[in-house]
Amino acid sequence: MGYRLGVDVGGTFTDLLLFDEGTGAFWRHKTPSTPHDSSEGILNGVNVICDEAGVDPKSIEFVLHGTTVATNAVLEGKGARVGLITTEGYRHVMQIARSYVPGGLAGWIIWPKPTPLAALEDTVTVGGRMTASGEELRPLDEAGARAALLQLKEQGVEAITVSLINAYANGAHEARIGELAREIMQDVPVSLSHVVLPEMQEYERTLTTVANAAVRPVVGKYVSNLRARLHETGMTGKLSLLRSDGGLMSAEKAEEHPVNILMSGPAGGVTGALWVAKNAGLNNILTLDVGGTSTDVALIENLEPRRARNTDVGHLSVRASSLDVKTVGAGGGSIAYVPELTGALRVGPMSAGAVPGPVAYGKGGELPTVTDANVVLGYLPENLLGGTFNLDREGAKRAVQTIADALGIDLMAAARGIIDIVNENMFGALRMISVQQGYDPRHFALMGFGGAGPLHVNAVARLMGSWPAVSPVSPGVLCALGDATTRMRTETARSFSRLASQTHSDDLLAILTEMEGQTRAELRSDGVADAAIECAFEIDVRYAGQAFEVPLTVTMDQLRSEGIEGLLARFDAEHLRLFTFNMDTPHEIVNLRAVALGQALDLPAAKLPKGDGNPAAAKMRDHTLWMDGREQAAIIYDRAKLRQGDVIPGPAIVVEMDSTTLIETGCVATVDRVGNILINPV
Repeated sequence: MGYRLGVDVGGTFTDLLLFDEGTGAFWRHKTPSTPHDSSEGILNGVNVICDEAGVDPKSIEFVLHGTTVATNAVLEGKGARVGLITTEGYRHVMQIARSYVPGGLAGWIIWPKPTPLAALEDTVTVGGRMTASGEELRPLDEAGARAALLQLKEQGVEAITVSLINAYANGAHEARIGELAREIMQDVPVSLSHVVLPEMQEYERTLTTVANAAVRPVVGKYVSNLRARLHETGMTGKLSLLRSDGGLMSAEKAEEHPVNILMSGPAGGVTGALWVAKNAGLNNILTLDVGGTSTDVALIENLEPRRARNTDVGHLSVRASSLDVKTVGAGGGSIAYVPELTGALRVGPMSAGAVPGPVAYGKGGELPTVTDANVVLGYLPENLLGGTFNLDREGAKRAVQTIADALGIDLMAAARGIIDIVNENMFGALRMISVQQGYDPRHFALMGFGGAGPLHVNAVARLMGSWPAVSPVSPGVLCALGDATTRMRTETARSFSRLASQTHSDDLLAILTEMEGQTRAELRSDGVADAAIECAFEIDVRYAGQAFEVPLTVTMDQLRSEGIEGLLARFDAEHLRLFTFNMDTPHEIVNLRAVALGQALDLPAAKLPKGDGNPAAAKMRDHTLWMDGREQAAIIYDRAKLRQGDVIPGPAIVVEMDSTTLIETGCVATVDRVGNILINPV
């Protein structure tokens, strides 16, 4: 048994968690992120955490990393210049796109249409055609393909996408163009649609493959740079990156298929929350991951996080599996301001980030933020990170006073207004993944983590009616814990497109068995033992004539025992839950999907010593804070000294190295057997 290192890079802080697989002992560290070069912040953290643990970096066997490098490349428009090769007659596939326009009835008037990731001038066509059944209708025009590639080379494209009509059924023509591209353009990365997304729907397949090509050079440079920097420390462990769907993939696979890590960063929090929920005996969880720049929310039902078939980043929506995470620009660094036009208080989505950060950080920030408001109200004591990070409360007061002056109210009312607005923003995001998906939030606990999550979880739980409000152990580095405790994952898909009435379960079983072998082979190539691999399956079903399908998880045994009828009954029930109606039309089976999973890490949470219910031994000092419109007496506790069964009445503050938990008036917190703080109304 060796050591595993989880690393999560956020907009403000880089979180690290190192643990010993043999003993279960772990060490945690937060260090400011370095946006100009994320690997610099990672190396700073690695050096500190290894020194604290007395561990030689050579002893770290696995480095498990959640990153937003691909996300940021898309959001900031810093992807590579992509050349697209498609079939004759389909040159405008990226420009035509889909007719869906977001927003209300007037959305088409005000919606700025996103610029395609592959420009029309960088899109070329070649002759040749496959049928929908995978038969060659016309042979590939190799001379035309060579000419197209030479044209793109002359235009200076930095990545190549090949997406031909019906390539999901037969990718032979794409594969040949890929060979020619590597011959003509050498080091320019090539993405083939039948490899990236072997599914029907030409626009979605093309868009996903173009997105993959756009971020390949950026991700490749980042991963190779990080690998080299880690090797400089003597670290030779295997580097894996967190996928958008919560699994891990090797760094090599991530370089080749970076479209699968577009939501890598937020996925770490969900996988960490899942580990906490299992150990705490909680089955249904809403997650509230509040960082310095944004808040990510997700839903876990019966210890299974909801997954989506699409990954959404800004205006980009690609067909790649991801955890169903919604993000809003509401974090500790979100800037409060009063626009002259409306005179109404606004909070976010602009953020002070890591540089210059909130005014209270004393790093040159001048604009009032959520963190500053928390400091002014007394919710955030004046030292963080175990006393190594002191806050400037007077500076925070001066900043928030500018908001008070603009609104014509007193300082405390302005600060509380900032907190109330950011809490409402978080509440809105949580409604999107619960109420709007057909779930009653009162049936879920709310888990707050990230550096600022436990500060807000009590107030947001009131808005949601979701109890208990949970502050997990080490909430500030929970994303890094999620990175370190999840398992390897890969998947493959295949379009089926057949009416259910014309399909027998044996047809599905034969294809799924073949796909299982393919995914198992991929994990074996990443060093996972065959005996440790588990496989799961999904089938996409829709009513004939619909444009969107519903994914259903299924097992081989279910298909054998329940047949197609059982699958369709499950689809009808899920369709009714999602959309409140069913249709009296035939069912169509659209896509099949196989998922292979490596062995889960069995890491039990350490139990706390039992206490007598009195948290007096953990008391640090008396404190005063502003709540419910008045100044109130509170107590600050040291989380490290709390014991199992301790009961903490609000208002109170619990501090630890990486986060701060606020227990509000009218609520009481109890410490469970593994150290989670569970807050409930009195």
